[in-house]
Amino acid sequence: MNQFAKTLAACLATALIATPILAQRGGDRPTRECVREIVELCGRDRSQIRACLQEKASQLSESCAAEVRKRAQERRGNREGGQVQFQPSAKVSRTVIYGQHQRQQIDVYEPADAVDELPLILFIHGGGWSFGNHKIAVQSKPKHFNDAGYYFASTGYRVLPGAPVEDQAKDIGAAIQALRGQASAIGFDPNRIVLMGHSAGAHLAALVSTDPQYAGEAFAAIKGVVLLDSGAYEIASSIASAEPRSRNLYLDVFGEDPARQSALSPVTHVGGADAPNWLALYVEERAKTQAQAEMLAGALDGAGATAEAVAISNTDHGRLNRELGTEAGAVQTQAVDTFLTRIFS
Repeated sequence: MNQFAKTLAACLATALIATPILAQRGGDRPTRECVREIVELCGRDRSQIRACLQEKASQLSESCAAEVRKRAQERRGNREGGQVQFQPSAKVSRTVIYGQHQRQQIDVYEPADAVDELPLILFIHGGGWSFGNHKIAVQSKPKHFNDAGYYFASTGYRVLPGAPVEDQAKDIGAAIQALRGQASAIGFDPNRIVLMGHSAGAHLAALVSTDPQYAGEAFAAIKGVVLLDSGAYEIASSIASAEPRSRNLYLDVFGEDPARQSALSPVTHVGGADAPNWLALYVEERAKTQAQAEMLAGALDGAGATAEAVAISNTDHGRLNRELGTEAGAVQTQAVDTFLTRIFS
């Protein structure tokens, strides 16, 4: 069992020390629904919970797993939580600031001895639109893509409750503009950018790459989009098909106004400008993300873009992202490498 699953199991086991009390207390405690879900999965015997969750942590709903990850980050602090488990594979070469908020910054990882202006991959972390860290989420990706001949960057962005999804997408657009403004100093080709996002970050990547209002004049520089297992490319259908916990999460994020849900759905904007090349990876066992990935890819393909939805087996929502660029994630890594080679060869 990988270290992330062990840590998640430990956090969950700690969270269940006093289930009735946790159900009444606020703060950083898991919600009553999340505690109930854990109990249903593993029972109430504390001596068995850790082992159970090491085996079954991937079976938690997105919303419950997100609650626990957020709690763990708040308790340890994002930096401390990332020191051992999420140590990036390369050192940051420079940081680009694109706003006054502490989250409005981009870490850039430059390949060694780059001679020509190479393409840049901009990564957008996940976290349910309400948390996450652009430093922690990169794992092995910087070294892998630097070695493959790409600049790699990871952007932060403001999150809920302070910044609604519209502002988050504006941040991504502003990050693209800021990077292009410093392209000559950094050394990458300002007209060859790929957006890559995981989970909520995949939704934001897809939204920015179908709705030009966010990136403005920088939109044309987006030559490709890599999406990692999001269930939110068409919000109304995501809500309609969601289990109660996930449905509440989506309603908290996107609200109940159908017009707003439509405006924040990448599928709505397909057929306009659209980035030209798309790869939507999803966990094979997750019917919801499969349906959303195939819906988006089908719409893009029908509108003239090159788009493919690809299932990745023997993984889960977190590992699909975490293991990208490693031997353990060879399948998704090969899929992304092949995609990048095709659009930049």
